[in-house]
Amino acid sequence: MAKDKVIGAIVMIVGILIAIVYTLGSIVDLYMEGFMGVPGGIDLTSRWFFGLDILSWELMVVLPMWLLVILISIIAIWIGYSMLTTPAPVPLEELEEELAAEEEAED
Repeated sequence: MAKDKVIGAIVMIVGILIAIVYTLGSIVDLYMEGFMGVPGGIDLTSRWFFGLDILSWELMVVLPMWLLVILISIIAIWIGYSMLTTPAPVPLEELEEELAAEEEAED
């Protein structure tokens, strides 16, 4: 495996792990605090959407940050996938040999 492919696989795996860990640590944790009624969680008196108070300040802070981290993770996953699946470039020596062979064939 080429060095670029190894780096691409590492970038892709790290992007996936960051997305999963950040989702579990922010959105799922916030939802479970509100749903389970853990002290310090979301107020359960005004449940609007799956036990979450849509106007709570916690959600207003966590959701945009989560979206930003997920967007950056998706970009990292895409870059890693592209590095992993793109074939290695042809060395210049081989290109020069092919061009020379074509020129000789034309003459």
